[in-house]
Amino acid sequence: MPLTEWRSWAKSMKLAETVDGLLLDLDGTVWSGGKAIASAVEAIQAAGVPAAYVTNNASRSAADVAEMLRAIGLPASEDDVLTSAMVAVRLAERYLSPGDSVYVVGAESLRALVVAAGFTLAGSADDNPKVVLHGHNPETGWRELSEAALSLQRGAKYLATNLDSSLPMERGMMVGNGAMVAAVTAATGVTPEAAGKPEPAMFKQAAHDRGWVRPLAVGDRLDTDIAGGVAAGIPTLHVLTGVSGPYALIQAPPAHRPTYVGEDMRALLQTAEDLRPGAQDGFRARIDDSALVIDGGRPGATGLGALRTALDLAWQADEAPADVRAESPAAEAAIAEWW
Repeated sequence: MPLTEWRSWAKSMKLAETVDGLLLDLDGTVWSGGKAIASAVEAIQAAGVPAAYVTNNASRSAADVAEMLRAIGLPASEDDVLTSAMVAVRLAERYLSPGDSVYVVGAESLRALVVAAGFTLAGSADDNPKVVLHGHNPETGWRELSEAALSLQRGAKYLATNLDSSLPMERGMMVGNGAMVAAVTAATGVTPEAAGKPEPAMFKQAAHDRGWVRPLAVGDRLDTDIAGGVAAGIPTLHVLTGVSGPYALIQAPPAHRPTYVGEDMRALLQTAEDLRPGAQDGFRARIDDSALVIDGGRPGATGLGALRTALDLAWQADEAPADVRAESPAAEAAIAEWW
């Protein structure tokens, strides 16, 4: 096929057709509070690409996550799930010998992983654990955090499954593991080493185990899902169904910038080139002092068209624009759609 013809063909390909595997975040991307986000299940099934579910939420086992995925209509097995808890235990193995004591702040599933790896569960700091392993658990309270702090004061290594400060749930943003970790850090001055996103290990491990060479990371949070994919050197799709919205995208530093931007998981079925930041829908963008100004826009122009137009310019600027301003009726209507 001639090069010009190949380029034309490639530009018309759906995003899902350009990859050999999907590394999907869960909270805010596939579901919210365990309930499927609109169109997510249908889009994943229609994509026709193998999927692995890569989640920072360490409060559930891989088996439990797979069962929840099946409950919303996705044919997933335990082997399709990689949690930050699983990666954290592998990380802990660097600092431990068989039988060593670990104090776990987290769910029973995390404790079970620690035991299965050949280590002993510490009941308190008095057991002199060599590692404090901190994962999300809605039941975590003052006692557990205090025992973790005491263990660190006695020399234990501090590891966290993830540092997400908030957790998208059906009622809104709840307190995440990172916020609880911050309490321990404030009390001790000790900052943990984290296993989950934005570290690249989860993405690399999931892709390597499945033999994928062209994976796509998909998520809703720039500082974890997207940053992790960027750090792993793989393309990323940001969906606007969870934590990070349009204004966060405009302000995003290079390490947090996705390859593609879509409204939701239906972006997998859209043309890859249309999802890239760039001038769309007849919009134009310019920098005026510290403001990003959008004007133009043809009939039927969308908020996403304006956003991708804005991102193309914002990400070329030396400093992120402090404000966004519309100078046409179409641009004003499009920006009003941003959420």
